[in-house]
Amino acid sequence: MRAAEICSHRITIVTGHYGTGKTEFAVNLAMALAEEKPNLMLADLDIVNPYFRSRERKGLLADSGVRLISSSQACSNADVPALPAELQAIFENREITGVLDIGGDPVGARVLARFFFFLLKEDYQLIYVLNANRPEVRTAEGAAEYLRGIEATTGLTCTGIVNNTHLCQETTAEEIQKGAVLAKELSDATGIPILCHVAEEKFVTELTNLPEPVFPISIRMKKPWE
Repeated sequence: MRAAEICSHRITIVTGHYGTGKTEFAVNLAMALAEEKPNLMLADLDIVNPYFRSRERKGLLADSGVRLISSSQACSNADVPALPAELQAIFENREITGVLDIGGDPVGARVLARFFFFLLKEDYQLIYVLNANRPEVRTAEGAAEYLRGIEATTGLTCTGIVNNTHLCQETTAEEIQKGAVLAKELSDATGIPILCHVAEEKFVTELTNLPEPVFPISIRMKKPWE
């Protein structure tokens, strides 16, 4: 599927519980969007996860036509983290298509609260990334609780669910299918539509039975020790 089918809005906010793989999704999404749209910016605003940061792939992103901006790592534990001045360009310049990768829980999501009034004036979508293998969100009830917590913190409404169920190197098509079942339960419980299912290229042919489209990715993010 084309990335623009997932991101039909000018600004896409990617969130989800810690460990869902939302940064992997955000990086792949930004790189795919850059092939279809000019002036693509990826904002790394994750102040929660110290390991998987899109800034570690700045060179790769630049080669793909993605301009990366990121928050200050030095203030990652602060209630009000330092944010780069160029972030404002995403809200002020409507020639820019923006992907925002924010923290994986309501605490991390509060970084967006200060931009509430800007976002209300813009064409945005808030995507909730789901991994059925994360203990805290492996049930529709738990996943909905986290989703609503992020909405309450940001003041924004979630508009789409992305199933990104995986087990790192041990991921199988069956695991992704399991995540699709949970995503459907969450969608039914909240009324929020499923946008897509995320899968490495090698699994795509095994997922043709899913009613929603599959967004193929390549693994870009590596653990620091890899």
